[in-house]
Amino acid sequence: MESNPPDSTGPMHVPFGHIVANEKWRGSQLAQGMQGKIKLVFEDGLTPVDFYLSSKSCILYITEAELVAGNGYRKRLVRVRNSNKLQGIVVVEKTQMSEQYFPAVQKFTVLDLGMVLLPVASQMEASCLIIQLVQEQTREPSKNPFLRKKRALVSEPALLRSVQQIPGVGKVKAPLLLQRFPSIQQLSNASLRELEAVVGPAAAQRIHAFFSQPSSDIVRELKM
Repeated sequence: MESNPPDSTGPMHVPFGHIVANEKWRGSQLAQGMQGKIKLVFEDGLTPVDFYLSSKSCILYITEAELVAGNGYRKRLVRVRNSNKLQGIVVVEKTQMSEQYFPAVQKFTVLDLGMVLLPVASQMEASCLIIQLVQEQTREPSKNPFLRKKRALVSEPALLRSVQQIPGVGKVKAPLLLQRFPSIQQLSNASLRELEAVVGPAAAQRIHAFFSQPSSDIVRELKM
């Protein structure tokens, strides 16, 4: 398999339906959660990347320990963000211990760098998420909500990040909502019944309540 020199941020050759993982994850709970569900190939010298989902898409994983330890993770994120050859997705362990540090990494990743951030509660949850992302990568572009070129979801990635920040939405429901309501305006005008049909009654109530507050509060919470 072709690979990059150590400490590089160039594209990686990834076989269809595979994940190329940094050797440091071998034997981890995260890797074990993916074993048998998707084909893992371990490689040395993938710094700063943790997982390649495709030749141009990668995962940068921030563990609970890294988040609590300080801002050491930032250099990795900046290097991938500054690369014009890679699309980086940041996955962060948001646990009871690291929760107080999460707003800082969220601001730095989403607002300062403009990258996608997906919080997870554990490595097992992360393994399920990564498998889902790979499955999305292998879908036909016309049917893949993450790869469409002519929809707001892809042409305006900041829109996806904004919708993810709405209470009750998160990383799973945001693409579903944007498939049905391609703009913030359409989403804000949706009735409770229309929202329930997409995300269920509980989340619909929270979304509807969010858009019922003063517009200045909405703008502040969705600031990109």
